[in-house]
Amino acid sequence: MFTGIVEELGEVVRLTGGSEDSAVIAVRGPLVTSDAKDGDSISVNGVCLTVIDNVDGVFTADVMGETLRRSSLGVLRTGSNVNLERAATVGSRLGGHLVQGHVDGVGKVVGREPADQWEVVTFSLPAELAKYVVEKGSITVDGVSLTVMAVTADTFSVGMIPATSKHTVLGSKDIGEPVNLEVDVIAKYVEKMLGSRNV
Repeated sequence: MFTGIVEELGEVVRLTGGSEDSAVIAVRGPLVTSDAKDGDSISVNGVCLTVIDNVDGVFTADVMGETLRRSSLGVLRTGSNVNLERAATVGSRLGGHLVQGHVDGVGKVVGREPADQWEVVTFSLPAELAKYVVEKGSITVDGVSLTVMAVTADTFSVGMIPATSKHTVLGSKDIGEPVNLEVDVIAKYVEKMLGSRNV
């Protein structure tokens, strides 16, 4: 479980395999690896990965074919920057919202509008996820917990403060680039519970 508060910008130092079945990714992240042990979880652009090795500030993780198909990790290359967050601990501050690191779909950056103290960024929204996204609700974009400012049938917009632009990969994403999306898991549970009622 994560909170969507990025701790560090990491760098992909190696990506091997990359077939439809699996890949192995190695990421440099001195902060998130400082106390990482084999078996620990680290969020990479919003995808929960399991550490299988940690040497000199670089951790390695296996990426299954299902993850490659349902996320944007397959487009990463050596030198790509990635958002990193260690799993939350009991008693830690919940600065964002409850994030599982289970990507629900992939959107794209479709607009960027600079404002005085922030930037409005608009992303495409897959049709199957639209029902879970509401104005003032939470959504995770590439592992970053954000508040939805506006939503349409196929897009949503967020206000990005300078700190988010500077300290996450979202600040450098160009129009058309893919992003991993995770909707609020509470909305999915509510849907399932209400759907099972005979009303």
